[in-house]
Amino acid sequence: MRISIFGVGYVGAVSSACLASLGHDVVAVDVSTDKVAMVNAGRSPIVEESIDELIAEAVAAGRLRATTDAAEAIAATDVSFISVGTPSAADGSVSMVAVHAVLVAIGQALATKGATSGGIGHAIVMRSTVPPGTAEDLAIPTLERESGLNHGAGFSYYSNPEFLREGSSVRDFHAPPFTLIGAAEGDDAAVVKQIYAAVDATVHVAPYRVAESTKYLSNVFHAVKLAFANEAGAILSAHGVDARAAFRLFCEDRVLNISTAYLRPGFAFGGSCLPKDIRSFLSLAAERDVPAPFLRQVLPGNQAIIDRAFEMVTAHGRQPVALFGLAFKSGTDDLRESPFVMLAERLIGRGYDLRIHDRHVQTARLTGSNRAFIEREIPHLERLLASDVTTALAGVSLAIIGHVGAEDRPALFATLAGKRVLDLAGIPGLAELPGITYEGFCW
Repeated sequence: MRISIFGVGYVGAVSSACLASLGHDVVAVDVSTDKVAMVNAGRSPIVEESIDELIAEAVAAGRLRATTDAAEAIAATDVSFISVGTPSAADGSVSMVAVHAVLVAIGQALATKGATSGGIGHAIVMRSTVPPGTAEDLAIPTLERESGLNHGAGFSYYSNPEFLREGSSVRDFHAPPFTLIGAAEGDDAAVVKQIYAAVDATVHVAPYRVAESTKYLSNVFHAVKLAFANEAGAILSAHGVDARAAFRLFCEDRVLNISTAYLRPGFAFGGSCLPKDIRSFLSLAAERDVPAPFLRQVLPGNQAIIDRAFEMVTAHGRQPVALFGLAFKSGTDDLRESPFVMLAERLIGRGYDLRIHDRHVQTARLTGSNRAFIEREIPHLERLLASDVTTALAGVSLAIIGHVGAEDRPALFATLAGKRVLDLAGIPGLAELPGITYEGFCW
C-alpha cells in the first residue's frame, strides 16, 4: 500500500521504517529539511535499536523516501498517517498546534487531489496521542473545511494509537498488545486492517473517543503503577523490609493484583479491609517521616466519588429515593465503611425520604462490629429497609442502583418504568430499559 507519514519524530520514524519493512511504499513528510535529508540518505533521525538498519534497507530498496512537500506526498499515496508531537501546553492541556497544522496541510492537498475512485477516498490515520473528541471536534471538521470533501465519501478518517516504548519500539511495533483502530459507526476500518495484516495481533475497532482514550488510560496507568511501586517501596524500606522481594511476591497474584480485577469504572470502595489498611499503611509512612503524597490521595479521592453521587441526587431536588444496595458490595451484609451507607447517611441528613433494599442485609442478623457500625451511622435502619423491590420503589421518583443481585434484576427491570435511575453499578441492559430516565455514573 502507498502510505505517507506526516512527522518524522520518534513515532513517525519508527512507523515509517517498520511499515516499509512490511512491504509498503512509504513517503515520510516533515518540515525539517535536516530530517528529510537524513532519511533520504538512509540514516535515522532518532536513536533506537534496529532503526538505522531498517531505514537504510528501506531506502536502498526504494520503499522509503522523505519530502517536505505535503501536497506531493498526498498525491503519491492513498493513506496518510499523522504522527506529529502533542506536547503539554502552558496550562497542562495538550497542545494541538502541530496536529492542526498537519490537518490543514492534508486537507488543502486533498482539495487539489480531489476525490478518488473506490468509495471512501484517501484515508487519514491519526497516530499521535490526542484527547478524546479530537476526531469529531477537530480532525474531521478541519479536513472537510480545507478539502471541500465529505468524510466517508471524499476521504475517511481513523484513529490508530501507538503503543511503542522507547528502546524497544521496533519489537513493540511487530508484537503490540493489540492493534486499536477508531472508526466511524458502520466503518469496519478495512483499509487500516490491511496495512497491519502482517502484524500478528488482535485487531479492535472501536468508536473514535474510545480509541483516543485508551492510549491515555494506558500511559496514566503506567505512571500510577510506577508511583505506587516507588512510594510503597520507600515506606517498606524505611521499616527494614526488602521492598523488591515483597513486590516480587505481590506480583505472583495474577487473580487480583496483576489482572483486570477492579479495573471497571463504578462507585467508591469500602468494607472492613481496604480503608483500614490504607490508613494503617500511611501510618507506617508517618512513623518514618516518609512522604506519601500519592497514597494519601486515595481515600480523599474515594470520598470525592461519594460526594459526586450525592450531588447527582440532590441536583434533582428533594424527592422520595430508593437505594438498592447497602453493604459495601453485593453478596455480603458487611456494612462497615460501606460507601452506600455513607451516601444513605448524607441523604437522610438532608431530609430525604429514603427506602433501602439489600436482600442480604437483615438487622436482626447483624452482629459485632458490623452491628455497632450501622447503629452508629444509621440508628433507625430497620424502618428504612424494604423487603422487596416493589415495596422499595412504591411512590419513589428516583432509584439509585448501587448493587442488585441477579435474582432481583427481573423484578427491578419490570418496576422501574417512569422512574429516574442513577446507575452506580453499570448494570448490563439497564441503560436500554424503556420508560426510564437513565443517568450513568461512569458511562
